[in-house]
Amino acid sequence: MGTWGYKALESDEGLDVVGFLQDFINQHNESKQLLLRNSIQAMKNQGFFGETFEDIDFFYDMSAMALAEFYIHYLNTGQFYGKDSNDPNIHMTADKSSLTFILRYLKDIKDDVPDQHGSRELVELWSESQSWPEWQANLANLIERMEQEISHLASMEKWK
Repeated sequence: MGTWGYKALESDEGLDVVGFLQDFINQHNESKQLLLRNSIQAMKNQGFFGETFEDIDFFYDMSAMALAEFYIHYLNTGQFYGKDSNDPNIHMTADKSSLTFILRYLKDIKDDVPDQHGSRELVELWSESQSWPEWQANLANLIERMEQEISHLASMEKWK
């Protein structure tokens, strides 16, 4: 696990996600509207996620956390993480199912849902780290923010 911080985007695996998403954005920027669900599907197709939530893997977990951090960074700044220049006319939008997909991964990580070997590798590695409290706080923040975004979308639906 190559990391230089406690966030997923501060790791080699997180940068793999960023690189993939940057390429995806560059390939799909003609519509000016990027859908999070399309990014997730493309990531699934490229092996960033398992076929089911029962397919537990360190890389899948890191991918979910990195995607959550990437999306939250976009929400907070209007910028795509790691992009030197952003087209202000390109917008990323999410739907409830996309956010719920990410949230499910995050909650499974938090709850340490075990893999076939009895532990979740990502949690096991971080629990042995001096940065364990910061990592846990980051994960809790990601979960809270995904829940807030889902609630926000639900309230927007009521007004339609």
